[in-house]
Amino acid sequence: RKFQGEVTEATLGSERVVLLKPQTFMNESGRSVSEAQRFYKIALADVIVLHDELDLAPAKLRVKLGGGNAGHNGLRSTTAAIGNDYRRVRMGIGHPGDKALVHGYVLNDFGKAEEPWVEDLCTACADNAALLAAHDDAGFQNKVHLFMEARGHGAVKRLGEKTSD
Repeated sequence: RKFQGEVTEATLGSERVVLLKPQTFMNESGRSVSEAQRFYKIALADVIVLHDELDLAPAKLRVKLGGGNAGHNGLRSTTAAIGNDYRRVRMGIGHPGDKALVHGYVLNDFGKAEEPWVEDLCTACADNAALLAAHDDAGFQNKVHLFMEARGHGAVKRLGEKTSD
C-alpha cells in the first residue's frame, strides 16, 4: 500500500498507466491522488478520476475535462489537492429524487437487480480502457455506450430513483 491507497502499474495498449484506488475517506481522496501524481510526475491532463454521478441516468457514462464538483466530496478533495483540469469518467447512478435521500443513496450498495448493469458498465470500461489511456475520450465513451446498448441497458432505472413520469 502506497499513497494511502491500492496501486499498481500496467500497460494499456501502448500506454504505461498507474491505477490507484484511494483507501482514505472519500472527502480525503485528493491526498492519495496528489501523492501518486507527484511521485510518478503525471501531468494533470493525464490524471483520470472515475466516479459515480447522480446527474446521469444509471448505466450511462460521460467523459469530460475539468468542471464542477456537483457536491461530490471525492472530486472536491481531488480538485483542492491537484487542481481542476483533470479528466473525469462520470458513471451514472441516477438521482433518488429528493435531496434529503442523496446521502443514503450514494453510500448504500447497489441492489441485486442493479448488478447486471453495474457489472456490464465496469466490464465495458475495463475492455476499452486503452482508448481512455490514449486520450481517445470520445472513442472510449462511444464504445462503452454501444456495449451497454447491446446488453440492453439503454433505459435503466436504479431502485429508489425518481422517474420522470
